[in-house]
Amino acid sequence: MTDTTAPASLVSSDNVNGTAVFGADGTEIGHIDHLMIDKKSGKVAYAVMGFGGFLGLGEEHYPVPWNALNYDPSRDGFMTNIDEATVKGAPERTEQWHSDRAWQERTFDHYGVPYYWI
Repeated sequence: MTDTTAPASLVSSDNVNGTAVFGADGTEIGHIDHLMIDKKSGKVAYAVMGFGGFLGLGEEHYPVPWNALNYDPSRDGFMTNIDEATVKGAPERTEQWHSDRAWQERTFDHYGVPYYWI
C-alpha cells in the first residue's frame, strides 16, 4: 500500500504570506508578502518581504533569497541572520529584476547564499 500523506514540511503559499521574519537577535524585522517561484524548476527563488509601514500603508517590499530564511516552528516564523539594513542595502532593483540574471547574481552574492538556479 502506498502512503498518500503529504510530508509535514509542505505548506500552502497562502499560509506563508504574512508569516513573520525574525532577525538573528530574535526581533521581528518584517513579514513575507509573497513568494517568487521559478516556473521551470518549481523552486522558490525569493520571499518578497514587507517592512515598516502601518496597517499596510507606507510598507516597503524587498525580495530576499528564499534560502536566506529558515523556518523555526517554535516561533511559527522564519529566522534569518540578516537585518533590515542588509535588506535595504541590497542591490537596487531594475524594473525587470525578476528576469535580470546579473541583478539576481549580485543579490544572492550580497546575501551570501547559493544561487537557486544552480
